[in-house]
Amino acid sequence: MSAGVDLLVTGIGELATLRTGPVPRVGAAASELSVVAGAALAVRGGVFVAVGPERKVRREVRLRRGGTTIDAGGGTIVPGFVDPHTHVLYAGDRADELTQKIGGMTYGEIAAGGGGLYRTVRLTRRAPAPTLLAETSARLARMRRAGTTTAEVKSGYALTHSGELRLLSLIPKLAKISGLDLIPTYLGAHAVPPERARDPDVYVDEIVRRTLPEVAHRRLAKFADVFCEPGFFTVPQSERILRAALSLGLGTKIHADEFVYSGGAALAAALRVRSAEHLLTVPAEDREALARSGVTAVLLPVTPFASLSPLRSPGREMVDAGVPVAIGTDSSPNSPVDAMPVAIAHAVHSARLTPAEALTAATVNAAHAVGAADGAGVISVGRAADFALFDLASADRIAYRIGAIPKAVYRRGKHVSSA
Repeated sequence: MSAGVDLLVTGIGELATLRTGPVPRVGAAASELSVVAGAALAVRGGVFVAVGPERKVRREVRLRRGGTTIDAGGGTIVPGFVDPHTHVLYAGDRADELTQKIGGMTYGEIAAGGGGLYRTVRLTRRAPAPTLLAETSARLARMRRAGTTTAEVKSGYALTHSGELRLLSLIPKLAKISGLDLIPTYLGAHAVPPERARDPDVYVDEIVRRTLPEVAHRRLAKFADVFCEPGFFTVPQSERILRAALSLGLGTKIHADEFVYSGGAALAAALRVRSAEHLLTVPAEDREALARSGVTAVLLPVTPFASLSPLRSPGREMVDAGVPVAIGTDSSPNSPVDAMPVAIAHAVHSARLTPAEALTAATVNAAHAVGAADGAGVISVGRAADFALFDLASADRIAYRIGAIPKAVYRRGKHVSSA
């Protein structure tokens, strides 16, 4: 019997996590869940020390004095969700643009008129740090209540050298406030700022020669990202930014082929970036290139719905092509969804993943997409004790019950949220 444990969870009707094996999971392996009925788990020092059938766990551990026992009441436990794509750090909202969308205006048209992304840039530039911290912390709290324990956070709503650095500097503070593990990504190449509309290459020069080196030197971000799309950044501009990031030791990501085909996914495959994201318009040959290169496809299946787009995320097509698939919320002013269970439901009902594939995509594959696969996304001995308890009979019901919310969420073995 091991030393006393801090937390013992019993009465688990079903515990579902990825079976032991390589990450990211690809193809049929994405459905290889380890499902234990009548389970229990034990935590010490924020780490799982025993996981398995309840009788076995009870034999292996004892509760220390002052420790806590939780009865799961026959519910289901899954790993804490990893949200690999968020734009959660911004000020204000864009609720009144819904009427424009209903009227048929596209994302690009709204932005070209000074609204959309550019409206958020104006609000974010003006917002003092306490406002940004308060508004973003509220979004992160909603994400946590929905079972997210690790999330990527992109900059991208300042579009100036000093403004982007300011946003990145807030992310560690947000992690402390929220209790979540936050992965910072520099997205100064989210759009060309209005003041550089006539000379976008000058802005690219500033990113490459000034901002990226400082981001890397100060270790403000783990990744650099670029929005490769007509009207935003061209393939050559995107390649220049990504190659500069790689030369500085930063990981790389790319927003690719979202609204129209741009060749962004092909560039992602050529550069072997960590992840290519959105991918609504990727043709079959580029899916095959992503599979050959091992680039993870981060799909945002709620975004077409929020954008009133007739497109859907190509989840089934990506899995069948052998591309590693992760899913995220795309939490942003354009797609104001905070809950990973909503993204999971859309991944199944719209993107055509199976419930098992969607759970893998929201946990271990998402963790791989943000470089956190060593510590997040799996329930197993020795891993960080991040998990969510649902008052559901099985894990597949998380996708079935659209908008399911956990009964309780734990981060490193500490209770951080309840429904």
